[in-house]
Amino acid sequence: MSKFHVKKGDAVVVLAGKEKGKSGKIIAVLTKKQRVVVEGLQMVKKHVRKNQQNPNGAIIEREGSIHISNVKKSEAAAA
Repeated sequence: MSKFHVKKGDAVVVLAGKEKGKSGKIIAVLTKKQRVVVEGLQMVKKHVRKNQQNPNGAIIEREGSIHISNVKKSEAAAA
């Protein structure tokens, strides 16, 4: 298992990509893929099948993952 510089619950700033400069809190760490899911960033649309909650199916928006090398801990959280 790899050891990463961030963990679930940490406040981070995105260093690269279309979300560069934005910040948020880590929801999940995907260790095998070396990626993190940050609250409110990298939103992607996901099509879902018909089910009890969505009787007609739906398109929902959820957070996508960002490579762990593209985030750093926020100084505000470190202080």
